Amino acid sequence: MKILLTNDDGIYAQGLWALYEAFTLTDTAFVVAPDRERSAAGHGITLNEPLRIKRMAVCNGNYGYAVNGTPADCVKLGFQEILKERPDIVVSGINPGANVGINLNYSGTVGAAREASLNNIPAIAVSVYGWEVLNYEAVSQFIKELAAKIVEEGLPFGVFLNVNIPNKPWNEIQGIQISKQGVSAPPANIEKRTDPRKREYYWQGCDIQKSFKNSEIDSVALERDYISITPIQCDMTDYKMIDQLKQWPISLNGR
Repeated sequence: MKILLTNDDGIYAQGLWALYEAFTLTDTAFVVAPDRERSAAGHGITLNEPLRIKRMAVCNGNYGYAVNGTPADCVKLGFQEILKERPDIVVSGINPGANVGINLNYSGTVGAAREASLNNIPAIAVSVYGWEVLNYEAVSQFIKELAAKIVEEGLPFGVFLNVNIPNKPWNEIQGIQISKQGVSAPPANIEKRTDPRKREYYWQGCDIQKSFKNSEIDSVALERDYISITPIQCDMTDYKMIDQLKQWPISLNGR
């Protein structure tokens, strides 16, 4: 397989290179990642400044390509300019911190996978529910096996997998749950603070909501120590609402 690896934590991130080491044991992997952390970049792309690519030795002398743009930029440049051919799959991660529920809308990790799927390239976004990841090697091996299965089975156009893994010793993970995305309203997690010069500022949090009401959603699977795998589609149309909207008395300037 030819694998394009990226993330939103930057080219020096440990999880990115853990994936590289796992894949390159048997496959060909290319790292194209932001030159610095671009967390919460979502699916943004760079339009108002030039994009630059720098080939650099990073992890144990291994080479990757650093891009001064977003994770989505990295995917675009990765298969259009750097690889010169389409990869078999794009893997974005390993991201410390879960990407579940409404946080998928903000995540650069997820944005990279979405960009790949819109270009008809199978993709995985992978995150771990914890900031100090216990076992990158086990997570990487799991993702390597999942990637091979995806390449074998295929994914529909515009669909990618969002994978979230409990930050537990591997033998304490309860299993795998195919989950739905949680869509609860985000909690009020903006904290007001005061700096040493008595000026107010605000700090946003990104904690996931803890709820056990719906056992089918991604965050609940994580709380119960299951790996959550959620198929995400890029088509955001609410098809049920189309027929309802057609019945609304919407007119054009009174006509």
